[in-house]
Amino acid sequence: MPTAVALIPARAGSQRVPGKNLRLLNGHPLVAYAIAGAKESGVFDEVVVSTDSDEIAEVARRYGASVPGLRPAELATATSPDVAWVSVSMAGRTEEIFSIVRPTSPFRTGKTIRRAVALLLELGDRADSIRAVELVRQHPGKMWVVDGDLMRPFVEQPARGVPYHSMQYQALPRVLVQNSSLEVAWSRVLDGEPSIAGRRVAPFLTEGAEGFSIDYPGDFERAEELLRSGIASLPAMEAVA
Repeated sequence: MPTAVALIPARAGSQRVPGKNLRLLNGHPLVAYAIAGAKESGVFDEVVVSTDSDEIAEVARRYGASVPGLRPAELATATSPDVAWVSVSMAGRTEEIFSIVRPTSPFRTGKTIRRAVALLLELGDRADSIRAVELVRQHPGKMWVVDGDLMRPFVEQPARGVPYHSMQYQALPRVLVQNSSLEVAWSRVLDGEPSIAGRRVAPFLTEGAEGFSIDYPGDFERAEELLRSGIASLPAMEAVA
């Protein structure tokens, strides 16, 4: 098994759901489930949290993650590219694989992560990285762009036959959309012109609630309902001091 590190981004300045990384879900802060899932997977040599917050850093350490230092403010804005903080986090490290494990997907368990890493290892040199995806609900074939008083299809339509916008969903080309639950890459993608994905990205299809993400107001309530109904489950949480 190649060496691997989990990188958990947890900045303080969430705009759509303020304070979400420390908000409690089933009795524990959201960031704790990212740490628990990464540790539960058993594939990482270290679990590292990247944050600009002393409070988040303290909580992360309490749940068993490393926080080598606070993220510079200029790398913790709403528009800061992931490759910037990942490059800083990986500077001087020697792990062959890194994985971005975002706190916003609490139902991604250790089993999910093991399945994803196994896929990357199976692909070997055929892929630089894998990214979590799921089938789109709103198909781009049915999207439009306003053009003066009229509309035109957002994507090119078939030259003959029934246009996409008039087809049933099941008849449309299979289209995937990324979710934010998991990314796993060979560390070589950071060499040269750094990237978190490289050029050859393979799909990792999430199952059930694995790809559910807390990104908007109301998502915490939806997460709690998924737990109550038994549709979703959380990573096993270790006792904390």
